[in-house]
Amino acid sequence: MNDAERPNPDALLAAIQSEATRIRRGRLKVFLGMCPGVGKTYAMLEAAQRELKAGRDVVVGYVETHGRKETDALAAGLPLLPRRQVEHRGIALAEMDLDAVLTRRPQLGLVDELAHTNAPGSRHPKRWQDVQELLDAGIDVFTTVNVQHIESRADTVRQVTGTEIRETVPDSVLDTAEIELIDLPTDELLQRLEQGKVYLPERAAAAAKSFFREGNLTALRELALRPVADHVGEET
Repeated sequence: MNDAERPNPDALLAAIQSEATRIRRGRLKVFLGMCPGVGKTYAMLEAAQRELKAGRDVVVGYVETHGRKETDALAAGLPLLPRRQVEHRGIALAEMDLDAVLTRRPQLGLVDELAHTNAPGSRHPKRWQDVQELLDAGIDVFTTVNVQHIESRADTVRQVTGTEIRETVPDSVLDTAEIELIDLPTDELLQRLEQGKVYLPERAAAAAKSFFREGNLTALRELALRPVADHVGEET
């Protein structure tokens, strides 16, 4: 083989790297909390801002700030894709535009509320299925979920709180994920609830007498610690 026929090493390396990039599955990081209001979305946005400053291509596919000023401020400056508008029974619903994220193909996509049920007519019934498609396309994803929405924990949460859990995420989705527990002492969470930092005042008052009772929160906090401990145990 003469030099003209010999493969160019740089071209071969570029081809190998291109193929590796094409087939590499994205990595999933889950910000897990015991319940709404502990700061999952805030922590996710903080982490995303660090990734952006480090030079990564970051895009917000869907983030729900619930009108919290400090969370809104943290989301500012992150590239945001418009939501897909869906009309259902005369009501306009806003969903993540999955195809727009796939077309944009960022290194990292933010997809809040993993257990969310998509509007009828969406490609996938559940948002966790959207996330799976992004991961399959090689896009890393940051997402959030509360412990009551983990399939294996939902029945225990129902027994403890008396609340029916209608949206769940299969445990298998979390099996290969990096899980970061966003922990908040019960008294601090109740203070946030009273200050209107979790729900609007009228909803907060009702929540304090039901799901957000101190005993419930203590049990939920213990439940949230278990998936993290189990995950660490599997990795050691």
